[in-house]
Amino acid sequence: MWADTTYGAAMPSVLWFRRDLRLQDNPALLAAVEAARADGDGKVVPLFVVDPALWDPAGPVRQRYLVESLDALGASIGRNLLIRHGDPVEVVPEVVQASGASSVHVAADYGPYGSRRDRAVEEAIDVPLVRTGSSYAIAPGRITKGDGTPYRVYTPFYRAWLAHGWRSPADDPPADIDWWMPMDCQGRPEVPGFDELGITLPPAGEQAALERWDAFRASGLADYDELRNRADLAGTSALSHHLKYGEIHPRTILADLTDGDDGFRREICFRDFYADVLHHNPTSTSASLDDRYDTIMRWDNDDDAFAAWAQGRTGFPFVDAGMRQLRAEGWMHNRVRMVVASFLIKDLHQPWQRGAAEFMHWLRDGDLASNSQGWQWTAGCGTDASPFYRVFNPITQGLKFDPDGDYVRRYIPELSHLPGKTAHEPWDVLGGYDHGYPERIVDHKAEREAALADFAAIKRSGA
Repeated sequence: MWADTTYGAAMPSVLWFRRDLRLQDNPALLAAVEAARADGDGKVVPLFVVDPALWDPAGPVRQRYLVESLDALGASIGRNLLIRHGDPVEVVPEVVQASGASSVHVAADYGPYGSRRDRAVEEAIDVPLVRTGSSYAIAPGRITKGDGTPYRVYTPFYRAWLAHGWRSPADDPPADIDWWMPMDCQGRPEVPGFDELGITLPPAGEQAALERWDAFRASGLADYDELRNRADLAGTSALSHHLKYGEIHPRTILADLTDGDDGFRREICFRDFYADVLHHNPTSTSASLDDRYDTIMRWDNDDDAFAAWAQGRTGFPFVDAGMRQLRAEGWMHNRVRMVVASFLIKDLHQPWQRGAAEFMHWLRDGDLASNSQGWQWTAGCGTDASPFYRVFNPITQGLKFDPDGDYVRRYIPELSHLPGKTAHEPWDVLGGYDHGYPERIVDHKAEREAALADFAAIKRSGA
């Protein structure tokens, strides 16, 4: 049903939610309310578009989490969330016409696809597309070196990020917003295949995000620097999926930090840094920042080896526990992500792009910028923090960050009979393989030497 475009004395506005599925600290929401009330008590159309370009490539874990986050958002606005399916270039103009809206409000999207999509939508509607705020503490592109060029190294970016500063959280929204659906809601999309995975997702939505942040501040933040690398302990914030969908804004978190919380502040900055790198290098989702890695390196693309890695059957317990955690929970501890990524690239000689795609399929917090740049960091072809010749030893990493073997036993039942740290080296224990755990598929020392030889070839190229 099409709405009368002469509705009321005030023209409504459209708030197009994307990666900002919250009401608090939402500048775009405040802008939409202000525009709708410019000439009276106007209505706000809360819109979410299920875009096939984003929905279809996402795995069932991320799809289900998004659906549950939309459910939470809808409940917070009286079940008035207008969900439409299709290409935003077609859907948003339809909503504008149906509502008679005078403007469409969004948080700016700086990703390669998002920025192209927004420009196309802007051309397709005959009212302003108003960008207010973003998903980041400091929007990509704002921090540059003295000569105006972007940073490629994290530490100087962090110093500049601190010096630049960020705004305080936005004001709370009015309690009496008149949310309005001018056309039929097409409802939440189906997520085929998720129930068969047996994964239990954490609670989604703004309230869950705020509660998780409060709990971490109370019981985890003080020990974050000491425990964040321990895979066997709950030492991380577990906020990544909430930040991914904007259920909480990083400004909200930063406003609560003190001078003693620099370690956690640096992690928030890493998210901004990777978004900035992607903004200036939009092809880096699939192309190495150092293109010699895509032209000189000898990648194997061994399907059997990749399957063993993806399914947690490499014979290296710390690696396998991580990959099994990924499939069991739709998440993996950050330290373990680096180890399993290093193993795929430098022990199995597979291209980082293949591993990045596997992560994006399974991770509930799958973020294009953080994922692609994190993989490039480990591969040594991206930002410079981890050069290619740094090869993570999957055994010593396990012994250091899972010293009692609890993490390994949690995800690998075939090793649950091995006590303490012996779970990391079943080959050294009588009966270590009695319950069907596979033997190692490669010799780490030999593959490390092969990887270093490949790196030497790149250095000799002189490019």
